[in-house]
Amino acid sequence: MTTNRLDRRAVLKATGATLLAGALAGCTGGNADSGGGGSGGSGGDDEPFDYVSDANGYDGSPTDATGKSAVTVDVGSNNGYAFGPAALKISPGTTVTWKWTGQGGSHNVVAEDGSFESSYSAEAGYTFEHTFESVGVYDYYCAPHESMGMKGVVQVVE
Repeated sequence: MTTNRLDRRAVLKATGATLLAGALAGCTGGNADSGGGGSGGSGGDDEPFDYVSDANGYDGSPTDATGKSAVTVDVGSNNGYAFGPAALKISPGTTVTWKWTGQGGSHNVVAEDGSFESSYSAEAGYTFEHTFESVGVYDYYCAPHESMGMKGVVQVVE
């Protein structure tokens, strides 16, 4: 009979590698982006929320935050692999702050059109912000978890 057994060195190596990866993710620090607005995203005006139709936590109704100067989106909400809310409708000049919950491992926020991108973090309370100046649809995702449905959209309307 063959027994698969980890020796002490293998366990220590695996533990060390995991701790190192977590430490490096935490050391990347936050960054804020208050830049323009990009190219207007990849969605069309008729169906701006199609991109998130299969996103974790999206119930088919975008959160209407028009008229607000600032909005917060949770990163790692629901089961740890969702943005909450997944779909936002905002006015030009609104700053969206993504705030990490600490659930689901290391996440980031990446715009499909390249207009914004955060660092990776697994730290609860880590934030990234972007001010949306231009009308348009901005699809975004978490790079390591996009295939798991971790994506969102911001629609900027007059």
